[in-house]
Amino acid sequence: MAGETLHVHFLGTAGALPTPQRNPSCIMIRRGSDTILFDCGEGAQQQMMRARTGFTVNAIFISHWHADHYLGLFGLFETMGFHGREEPIRLYGPRRVHEFVSIIRQMNQGLSFPIQAVELQDGEEIRFDGYRVIPFATRHGCESFGFILTEDERPGRFDRDQAISLGVPPGPLFGRLQRGEDVSVTVDGQEIIIQPDQVMGENRPGRTVVYTGDTRPLRFWPESAYGADLLIHDATFDDLEEERADEVFHSTAGKAGAAARNLSVLRLALVHISSRYTQTANHIQDAKKYYHGEVLFPNDCTMIEIPFRD
Repeated sequence: MAGETLHVHFLGTAGALPTPQRNPSCIMIRRGSDTILFDCGEGAQQQMMRARTGFTVNAIFISHWHADHYLGLFGLFETMGFHGREEPIRLYGPRRVHEFVSIIRQMNQGLSFPIQAVELQDGEEIRFDGYRVIPFATRHGCESFGFILTEDERPGRFDRDQAISLGVPPGPLFGRLQRGEDVSVTVDGQEIIIQPDQVMGENRPGRTVVYTGDTRPLRFWPESAYGADLLIHDATFDDLEEERADEVFHSTAGKAGAAARNLSVLRLALVHISSRYTQTANHIQDAKKYYHGEVLFPNDCTMIEIPFRD
């Protein structure tokens, strides 16, 4: 897994009402050959065309059942069918996800692939190959979730000089040690077993991306959200509309900045922007009152790569 790429595509960054420049919520994360979709607002399949991501999606997570977060599923599933998809897709969502999938099946009885409904549970770990997705409860006036995509730890650095000094010749045995296998070498006529921990450093953390979906500022965060490489946070309003944000269970850019500071994340992305705003300066300024790291205000179809820290 050490060489897997991790790309975040901001396919939809608008609030409840789309604008000519911004589509409803849709975040795609591509890790290596895997593609995970978080929310799927109206027109998501068109955004995927514009971003040239293709339609091969492994799983979809819906944060809550407000229409601007799921209406794109109908068109996306239709498009997947037109492209000949046959393998099942899992749709993770809050309660009633099974009802939603049942409606889709009734409306499109000729769909070429199965949709598997999975009801989300706060704090569960949903395993994928080399990483996991952890849903966590948010504050949006209905059952709603944010998501943490976090990779497994990576092996430590291989100490080539130490391996040679122990009698391991350069070549295939190096690879076996790096994969966690013991190897046998002969030194001065004596067979010696070399173990990986003799030549490998401490395990290194993988990368973590947190997506809040729609939410008021959270009082408590899951432990795995701390120190994330990227926090994608609801910033529907600027700080002048803090009272309005509380009324409709959303966050301001300043509250997003405070969350980024409290979580000690490396980067903050502001999304779910109300259609009343056409400029970015106030949002970025509000966030930077509290958070001194990098603040992103991504346009639709922006893609960023999350590098390894070392």
